[in-house]
Amino acid sequence: MPPIVPSNPGRPSLARDMDELLAMASAPARDASELETRLRQVYRAFYNLDLGRYDIHEVKGDAPRLMQALFETRIQIRNAMQGWRERSIKSAGVQSALRDLNRILRYAGDMLGELAIDHMQLSGSEQPKRAFSGSDFNTHVNPAYAGTGDLPFRSGDVLLMRGTAHNSAAIARIGDVDCQFSHLAMVYIDEAGQHYVVEALIEDGAIINTLEHSLSHGAGRAVLYRHNDGALAAKAAKLIHDRVKRSRRGWWRRRIPYDFTMRLDGARRMFCSKLVHVAFKDASAGSVLLPPYKTRLDMKNTDFFRRIGVKAVETFAPGDIDLDPSFDLIAEWQDYRATPRLRAQDMVMTKIFEWMELRGARFEEDALIRIVAWFGSLSRHFSDDLKSLISSVVPKVPWNMSRRCIATIAMLHRTCEGLVPALQARERASITSTGRPLHPRDALAHLEIVRDKSGGRQGYLVEAGR
Repeated sequence: MPPIVPSNPGRPSLARDMDELLAMASAPARDASELETRLRQVYRAFYNLDLGRYDIHEVKGDAPRLMQALFETRIQIRNAMQGWRERSIKSAGVQSALRDLNRILRYAGDMLGELAIDHMQLSGSEQPKRAFSGSDFNTHVNPAYAGTGDLPFRSGDVLLMRGTAHNSAAIARIGDVDCQFSHLAMVYIDEAGQHYVVEALIEDGAIINTLEHSLSHGAGRAVLYRHNDGALAAKAAKLIHDRVKRSRRGWWRRRIPYDFTMRLDGARRMFCSKLVHVAFKDASAGSVLLPPYKTRLDMKNTDFFRRIGVKAVETFAPGDIDLDPSFDLIAEWQDYRATPRLRAQDMVMTKIFEWMELRGARFEEDALIRIVAWFGSLSRHFSDDLKSLISSVVPKVPWNMSRRCIATIAMLHRTCEGLVPALQARERASITSTGRPLHPRDALAHLEIVRDKSGGRQGYLVEAGR
């Protein structure tokens, strides 16, 4: 990757500073300790980066090159991961540092993209673009796979995605290291060339949708991954497609429901990443077990996990695919009109889980939530057609979702609805006064101020002793 040359070498340049940091991130390492130290240094440098030092118009002009450099640096790091693994220097500390660095580099790219489009945002009920579409530098393609025309998909490709709902942010933030993704799905292409996505959704369990439906269904960001064994991946896609197709025939109780436990054993119930795990496990006769590096779910305050039914101590979270060197990163996409809201949701969920862990905060139901949970529990037993008919009033609730889980998701949603708009308003003020989006560290600091003023109660989330 060539260096990013600043337009004016005589003053502070984001291009020059980023070039130095990205070179440091992708440099060779002798051992795990050196690698972890360097990755964390780069992470802290990006986290503490002060955009106020730079000329905002120059940054905007450099934005497309900077965004591509961030993307290509992550590809270089991914390409080095297999060597790190073979040399046994990919320790738990290195894994954690890689997750942190991937996250901060994506945020940096988002903020540059937002600047490049003059901070346009989705309005009202406006939906994001179809994934892997748009002309505002939305899609970055790995140079090794760059071509012309529409992005080519192959049977067995894996889609890593992020929805725009608050519960998507919760899924992305639920593990021991924060992530930015909430869903994993598998592409299947039949003999006639029809493109499908096999996936597991909370409301529908394991299901098959058209690829076009999945790409157009409210994702704010998406990544396309491809396994380095194409024949194995195609076999995995075929096997899981046929399994799910069979389960959707006949009586609805034969269907594969969503697995709220987040455990990887068994296949009678599946969550999104588990479906991909089962596909590759079956196709390889048990020799390929995804992911090589799992997410831990070991919060001290287990109240939230108990409420939603999580029983696993470690699991396959969607973002774990980022650390699997057996997959190539083909392309990455984001709608920069949607990323400000996703970032605000991320910051809110980071703080909510932090308040749970460090301050003993828990969700407390009231009469309204109990009514909502009761109606949701009642709707579990309706037919799919009736659920779809009333989905604008009562969201589709699977038959195996507990009343307590329904109540918790409702409380989470309403709590976030009280925090996210305030954070978005804070960002709009930052853009108006400085021309720059709100840095994540400033967002987190603002949420702590909000917590201090609230007396330990945010929506339905109440700290211990309050």
